[in-house]
Amino acid sequence: MKIKTLTISAILIAIGVIIPLFSPIKIVMEPASFTLASHVAIFIGMFISPSVGISVALGTAFGFLLSAPLVVALRAFSQVIFVAIGAHILKNKPGILNHPNNNLLFLVLISTIHSLGEVIVVSLFYFSGNAVGAYYDNGFYVAVLGLVGIGTFVHSMIDYYIALFVKNRIEKAGYDKVFMQ
Repeated sequence: MKIKTLTISAILIAIGVIIPLFSPIKIVMEPASFTLASHVAIFIGMFISPSVGISVALGTAFGFLLSAPLVVALRAFSQVIFVAIGAHILKNKPGILNHPNNNLLFLVLISTIHSLGEVIVVSLFYFSGNAVGAYYDNGFYVAVLGLVGIGTFVHSMIDYYIALFVKNRIEKAGYDKVFMQ
């Protein structure tokens, strides 16, 4: 079982690193950047278990540290928080994903935590003066709260539903023992 978990984690980390590097759908509006499906591997890891979710979040964040500006890498590291919280909620209440209303409340909660973490990271760069000029051109409310905060919230929700779609297809294929039940 440990080898299976390690293998799944490694594959999800690889997917989580590859998607942002090669995705044709990227939107960059300093200080925000959005790559469609860049959180899918993290969400799938979160659906599997806390250890897999946290491992995937840390692994993909390390990938960003090697390939992206520091602020982007730190935004990725902040995702460990929402993944850990979300995975522990799912571990204690695994049926959440099967009930539309509970699933939506869960999604709003973790997307809020996700966006708050990224807003905190970007705010530190904004107020320390270590940000690029585009940060300052739009002002704090537009650049940080609007683009990063609201943008991350929406991006998180889109990627969550992509991950949920993938999870459901994996379960339909007969591999339902992979996920928390």
